[in-house]
Amino acid sequence: MAIDKLVCIDLDQPELEGFRRFISSWLCVTDRCTVVVDPGPLSTIPRLVAELRRHGVDRIDYILLTHIHIDHAGGAGALLREFPGAVVICHPEGVRHLIAPEKLWEGSRKVLGQLAEAYGEIVAVPAESILFSEDIGDGEIRAFLTPGHAQHHCCYQVDDLLFGGEVAGVRCELPGDAIFMRPATPPRFILEVALDSIDRMIAQAPRRLVFAHYGLVETAVEHLTIAREQLLLWVRTVAAVRDEALVARLEEIDTHYRNFSLLPADIAARERYFLGNTLKGMAEYVDNLPEEGRGALRGG
Repeated sequence: MAIDKLVCIDLDQPELEGFRRFISSWLCVTDRCTVVVDPGPLSTIPRLVAELRRHGVDRIDYILLTHIHIDHAGGAGALLREFPGAVVICHPEGVRHLIAPEKLWEGSRKVLGQLAEAYGEIVAVPAESILFSEDIGDGEIRAFLTPGHAQHHCCYQVDDLLFGGEVAGVRCELPGDAIFMRPATPPRFILEVALDSIDRMIAQAPRRLVFAHYGLVETAVEHLTIAREQLLLWVRTVAAVRDEALVARLEEIDTHYRNFSLLPADIAARERYFLGNTLKGMAEYVDNLPEEGRGALRGG
């Protein structure tokens, strides 16, 4: 088995501040099948289709969804109209929401507001076109259930490459060897579940890792390990600090999040916007622990 073609297709939205090199879809062509990972929201499907055609794609075998959030899967149904022979693969918990996306769309509008409107309405996926399988394409692709960022999150491994979605959080590209990462833990977040998913992906020992947000890294296990350490560090900090000093404290103690200062201004603004969801998920997790659990985190 070999990956003949691996292409990142940026789904930039210039009308939204900082939404560049953030949302992307991936074209992956193996010995036996052509795959698109995370087609993105409805608003970017025309660009995705144009880029796929430019790369000579006239058939898609599988559309792999790392999760069903609107910025990853909202346009899956629209992509199917262009490539009707494709099969959509997603977590079993997500299937019913894609077949009948009304609640998912309303939830997206409630949480994201005008951003959801900019992404565009979620297009339904026909029931006969969607399923979950651990072995895809005669075993060329392995699927893993990896809840954490969302209960309906999956990762996919092709050869030594792991399409990680947001299992390891968010990464922003920086010059040189600097790494910027942050957890992506919107409510409902459960630390133990997220850590288990990361641990199982580390055990697969992939060499390369694709972050849904954003990019390909050649040191997969290193980045997964950073993500694991960040989850523990941030949750313990949230348990101990809950005022305006929290973000400053995270920048002080997290050597990778500290590189926030190196981000371009527009991308920094975008990251500030999404940071609130990350901290909200962690705060709700901590607040729902028994007192002894919160005390143990503070002590850690």
